Amino acid sequence: MEELIGRKKEAKELKQVYLSRKAEFVAIYGRRRVGKTFLVDEVLKGKITFRHAGLSPVDEQGKSNNLKQQLQHFYQSLLLQGAPRSHCPKNWLEAFFMLEMHLQQTSNGRRQVVFLDELPWMDTPRSGFVTALESFWNGWACHRPNMMLVVCGSANSWMLNNLVNNHGGLYGRTTYEIKLSPFSLFECEQFYRRHGILMSRYDIAQANMILGGIPYYMNYFVREKSLAQNIDNLFFTAEAKLRDEFYRLFESVFSKPEEMMRIVRFLASRRCGYNREEIVRGTRLTDNGELSKLLKALVASDFISKYIPFGESKRNSHYKLIDPFCLFYLRFVDEQASIDPEFWMNNVLSSKINAWRGFAFEDLCFRHIDNIKRALNIAAVSSVQSAWSLAGDDEQEGSQIDLLIHRKDNVVNMCEMKFYSDDFSVNKSYHKKLVRRTNSLLEHLPRKTVIHSVLVTTYGLVYNEYSSDFIATITLDDLFLQP
Repeated sequence: MEELIGRKKEAKELKQVYLSRKAEFVAIYGRRRVGKTFLVDEVLKGKITFRHAGLSPVDEQGKSNNLKQQLQHFYQSLLLQGAPRSHCPKNWLEAFFMLEMHLQQTSNGRRQVVFLDELPWMDTPRSGFVTALESFWNGWACHRPNMMLVVCGSANSWMLNNLVNNHGGLYGRTTYEIKLSPFSLFECEQFYRRHGILMSRYDIAQANMILGGIPYYMNYFVREKSLAQNIDNLFFTAEAKLRDEFYRLFESVFSKPEEMMRIVRFLASRRCGYNREEIVRGTRLTDNGELSKLLKALVASDFISKYIPFGESKRNSHYKLIDPFCLFYLRFVDEQASIDPEFWMNNVLSSKINAWRGFAFEDLCFRHIDNIKRALNIAAVSSVQSAWSLAGDDEQEGSQIDLLIHRKDNVVNMCEMKFYSDDFSVNKSYHKKLVRRTNSLLEHLPRKTVIHSVLVTTYGLVYNEYSSDFIATITLDDLFLQP
């Protein structure tokens, strides 16, 4: 097996489960294109007894793949992997019974691995799939010590509701769960090196700010091209590989993709996100239990996050779009009547893209908050992270702070994120702004709390009369450290 980039913890866990001497039911979930299938294929190469992948809910012509087509596809997988020719199963109970018969006939006492990929796709409306899966595991597979069932799915909410947190027949039945996350900056750098793609950390950070550390997207990079040329190829040329990926993301994962995209598009319009009441007004969706399910599914799939703004109550929880790919796509690609095939190359130094870099770098820092805490030597200190803003009025100027780390040891790290092509320099004007922000924040903190200002930037801080405003400086090199 070729050494995996990242995934060492997950690979080790999967190997240990394979070597156990009891029946195992492993659920692996994570965002679409994050590498779930690749992980299973690499770790269990040559060890899979039966594998099957569900058909996408929508085919290339936009038609739905129904129960009959899913069952026909499952039957074909059985035939391809040695099952005797019989007939297409009429329902999922019969399909799993046919799988049981095939596994019994081929068993030699050694570990049998059944790999069912894109499991949520098989659960078409009124198909009875979950009931049949319960019957397969509870009535047969869990009693066979040599059985290992591995299931994968990109619809995180389906995987959590129907498997991990199931309250029915599959309650507590999964023996192991693995949530696969996108690559960190450290892992991105390893990936590009492995593929002979030469980029500075400055550009690797930008690539992550666009692609979100998704290996499938990164694999499209061409080593002979610069970052800007690769981004043009992926998004802006006539044959751009990721031009329609935004729509595929939602159509392949959610049963109500239009509603999901409406929420995501609305959340993209404000960086700090919106509360539920504002989402209802902005999307014109009904404020009911169905909206709760939609928001919960988007949170579970890591497209959006739910957080409590600093100083607010739980009642004013906000939802914020956090998926880098979606943020980039909606800002530069979506619904553009005509796009310059060399848009990124031609505008790489424009004010619009520079503004995007600043915002995207803030999001990158949030995704690497553990690195920031390690660089501050507070990794073991319990903390809550959030942004903070104070609306201005006639008497007081508004304030906005990119990142607050509110610690249990009576310290608040007030972090300023600056994505610069050189060392950052604090001038008199910026010094005054920092003083105003600090004073505004102090008014909303307990007396026992002190504020430590921290600069998170690309290369470093220029030493001058104002550089002592920051108690610590964190650079890209800190963000690139191994998690």
